[in-house]
Amino acid sequence: MAKPPKTVFVCQECGAQSPKWMGRCPDCGAWNAFVEERAAESGGAPPGGHRYAMAGAAAAARLYSDITIEQQARLSTGLDEFDRALGGGVVPGSLVLLGGEPGIGKSTLLLQVAANMARAIGPVLYSSGEESEHQVKSRGERLGVGGAPLYLLAETCLERILEEIARLKPVLVVVDSIQTVFSLKFQSAPGSIGQVREAATQLLFTAKGQNVPTLLVGHVTKDGSLAGPKALEHVVDTVLYFEGERHHSHRVVRAVKNRFGAISELGVFEMTSSGLRPVPNPSKMFLAERPANAPGSAVLCSVEGSRPILVEVQALVSTSSYGTARRMASGIDQQRLSLLLAVLEKRAGLNLVGDDVFVNIAGGMTVDEPASDLGVLAAIASSVRNKVIPSTTAMFGEVGLAGEIRGIAQAALRVREAAQMGFRRCIMPHVNIDADSDRADRPPIAGECELVGVRTVGEALDQLLA
Repeated sequence: MAKPPKTVFVCQECGAQSPKWMGRCPDCGAWNAFVEERAAESGGAPPGGHRYAMAGAAAAARLYSDITIEQQARLSTGLDEFDRALGGGVVPGSLVLLGGEPGIGKSTLLLQVAANMARAIGPVLYSSGEESEHQVKSRGERLGVGGAPLYLLAETCLERILEEIARLKPVLVVVDSIQTVFSLKFQSAPGSIGQVREAATQLLFTAKGQNVPTLLVGHVTKDGSLAGPKALEHVVDTVLYFEGERHHSHRVVRAVKNRFGAISELGVFEMTSSGLRPVPNPSKMFLAERPANAPGSAVLCSVEGSRPILVEVQALVSTSSYGTARRMASGIDQQRLSLLLAVLEKRAGLNLVGDDVFVNIAGGMTVDEPASDLGVLAAIASSVRNKVIPSTTAMFGEVGLAGEIRGIAQAALRVREAAQMGFRRCIMPHVNIDADSDRADRPPIAGECELVGVRTVGEALDQLLA
């Protein structure tokens, strides 16, 4: 008699395996995460080699000095902001994962990319497992795809998708989404850890073997991380997050992993009725509705990747109506806000124990770098003292627990952006001015922007609220 297929229980969060079901994963601590899956059958390698063998892989080790580098030009997606997030364009043979919340615009963005590359380079295959060809085309009509050589495939079977890639030989492949693709080699449901790992691995080998760039759409969990095994992020070459508030028109593509470029690069888009439109000057967009002569408003010089962005920090401090004061933050870390409030009370003498403090980064932008500390403190102090920070003043700097203003990186880039946006005064760490004082390329005054160096929180508040 033939033996029944062996099954294992696999954690859908971390990939841990167990011969029996468990309520709590011993590795990652997730509850109710084990799903029964069929174990891979042991046996000899199939004809043509093992199914996980990479096409064109070297049979023997080669000397480092004997390997020649082939420089391949990047492919433009037709969207400058998306090219920026990728590091300058799509690298041939790369595997890119784009994650984001439902309804944020992932399918719209990739359909625009597919149409642009189809018109400019050649045939593109767009495989959708969540929508039919008619649904994709109805969106394409709104985006103005037209007669581009764009092939639509409503398919969830991995083997069928690979057959179409081999038949069409496209210049780009889009799979929307990786959680809906399943392989006939596994009996588990689509989206399980075994199916996701198998689909991503086979698409990786196809991308490398046929030198065709592939874009994958990934779902996210409730906490905002990519769904599926963490190994999925290790398999791909680039991981992009599509962020944005539903009530705001702008969207942000942020690179958190890139084997072919810098991480933390940022691409900014505006959602319109005809699709996503790149925003070449995000600072102008975020400061467009800034109120004039309003206490609690400060302009922060932030840097995302290699791009400087000016954003408005708004703070509101009011007397608490309850016994416990509330601290609420939007766009910055809540714990960082608590730390900065403690520094203000201890080092600057502001009494905030019985006050509610609300801090917001206007426009729905998220800032998580330490250089935002000085802007947050300035906005809070401006609201407490009910004094207006001059509208032509920008600032940046990290605040330490001793109340010192610490130096930050890329200071010249921030100052240059502030000067281009019309700011006449920039409050910054004094150490950044001292460190660059001997450099011939450091402008002591960028355009008409005066640089003011401060060493402590008290000095900064005196300069801002004098």
